[in-house]
Amino acid sequence: MSDRTRQAGAAEPVIELRDVGVYFHLHKRAKVNLRQSLLRRQWRSRPELLWALRHLDLELQEGQVLGIVGPNGAGKSTLCLMLSQILQPDEGEIVVRGKVSQLVSLSTGLNHDLSGRANVRLYAAYLGIPRAEIEEKLEDIIAFSELGEFIDEPMRHYSSGMRARLGFSVASTLDPEILILDEVFSVGDASFRRKSRERLEAMMARCRLIAIVSHSSDFLRSLCTHVLWLEKGRKVQFGEVGPVLDAYDDAMGGPAPDDHLDT
Repeated sequence: MSDRTRQAGAAEPVIELRDVGVYFHLHKRAKVNLRQSLLRRQWRSRPELLWALRHLDLELQEGQVLGIVGPNGAGKSTLCLMLSQILQPDEGEIVVRGKVSQLVSLSTGLNHDLSGRANVRLYAAYLGIPRAEIEEKLEDIIAFSELGEFIDEPMRHYSSGMRARLGFSVASTLDPEILILDEVFSVGDASFRRKSRERLEAMMARCRLIAIVSHSSDFLRSLCTHVLWLEKGRKVQFGEVGPVLDAYDDAMGGPAPDDHLDT
């Protein structure tokens, strides 16, 4: 993977996480005794904290391609939202040096009552792509989506796969410095997935740093230079792709099948 790692032009990391934690409030109803119920409401809400990430330290350098692995609920998507600066940490500090784009929910920002063509413009605005730029690329985006005559139909007639394909076709026109990918490689059929991977690899070649969430060890081995293994919001291991994925696959009982791409 050394050919994918560029020499850092500066000593400062592209992303730094220092003792970072993110929590969510869970509210449970607790029963109180008779005396308490006479003084106030019989039931009260008792907030509890669920730590999605805790005590996370990490430095990511220019040229790295980071794979993020872990079981469901490990905090992978929360980390992506934080790296994208959509979420801010509740404790600790995160420093991001560069423009970030995230491909995660490819149907967020779409309107089911509008046509696919209108949604290209709407989703582009949601992603912050200038209108002039999207107008220039409009026909190429439509052609890439392979939606044909459906492009002028209301999106409520689209399948979930068609909506995701349209969202990906728009989002993949972005030109970020830092690219965050959260399980976006299952878009469309095998032919469209191959085309999507080629498009994303072209984006990756222009990025300073890429972070990828995937359950496919084979896919991460083919693209990544480093891997972060999370469990229950904590860092288990971070390092070069081979040793970390070997340890993770052993702990999980073997590598997951590569069901995202048809190679």
